[in-house]
Amino acid sequence: MNKDNNKVIYWLLTGCVLIFIMVVVGGITRLTHSGLSMSNYKLISGTIPPMNETEWNEAFELYKQYPEYQKINYNFTLEDFKDIYFWEWLHRVIGRFIGVVFIIPFLYFLIRKQLTRPTIKKSLILMFLGGFQGFLGWFMVKSGLVDRPDVSHYRLAMHLTAAFITFAYTLWVALDLIYPNKKEVDLKFRNLIRLGLALLLLQIIYGAFVAGLDAGLLHNHWPLMNDGALIHESVYIEQSPIIKNFIEGKSGVQFVHRYLAYIVVGIIIFIWFRSKKIKKNKTQTNLINALLATVCIQFLLGVFTLLYRVPITLGILHQVVAFFLLGTMTFSLHRFSK
Repeated sequence: MNKDNNKVIYWLLTGCVLIFIMVVVGGITRLTHSGLSMSNYKLISGTIPPMNETEWNEAFELYKQYPEYQKINYNFTLEDFKDIYFWEWLHRVIGRFIGVVFIIPFLYFLIRKQLTRPTIKKSLILMFLGGFQGFLGWFMVKSGLVDRPDVSHYRLAMHLTAAFITFAYTLWVALDLIYPNKKEVDLKFRNLIRLGLALLLLQIIYGAFVAGLDAGLLHNHWPLMNDGALIHESVYIEQSPIIKNFIEGKSGVQFVHRYLAYIVVGIIIFIWFRSKKIKKNKTQTNLINALLATVCIQFLLGVFTLLYRVPITLGILHQVVAFFLLGTMTFSLHRFSK
């Protein structure tokens, strides 16, 4: 029996696509403020939405017991509730579906002995990452069901970053099977891409901070934060000590996200220039060019998303291109690794 065959590769790539879809739906859920509409967690029965008017009223009455309804959406009708319920329900169903799509084929390949020992180990890591991601999702939602009608931006960042990392690792495992033979590479250049990947992950974390704090709804100017101001004065006066302004203050978090974007663009431009001095094959060349093009598109989307105060379409596009940027960076690192 051929191990690590094309079926295994398609299985892993299908997982990548599903994680991508889940992140997109998660972004819509966040931007439509739908994440707290399902205030209870039912792993199996929660897969089926309310099927009649009685069940819808029961779900709505449960929603009314929590801060989001009591402090913000107290004027919601049942129809309004159904709109926000849909996106959170869909987000959770996709998460469960990903679990099924991963576990059942994994057991099949395992029983049929179509996985090598290294791939089995990597698959078990993926299983852990998927389960942990599910836990973080509920851990995040739970933070918005106590006193404040919004989730913790720290927990949102953990949930989103875990999804990105799970995607990147799934892609990496698939690439290991697609490209089983690796050649000698320029270690300095590989480390440069590693640095770019680390900075990109930090930027993704700060993007989640911006989303969690709704920090994109202020300082809607560019290139300066306010007319004539490089950095808004509130960065220094929101909280003490000053460092808290850059992880909990809206102005400070937006400031870091803005100027970290310049650093990410700069490091990728440097990677592109540096690549001109090393020997590359066609795939590597295309990846580096795609990396440069994607980061430029992402930067422009970030600017327009800010200028237009985070409309849903631009907000989702900004997150989608961030996903493609991470995928391209991961692919590039893989092709320049030993």
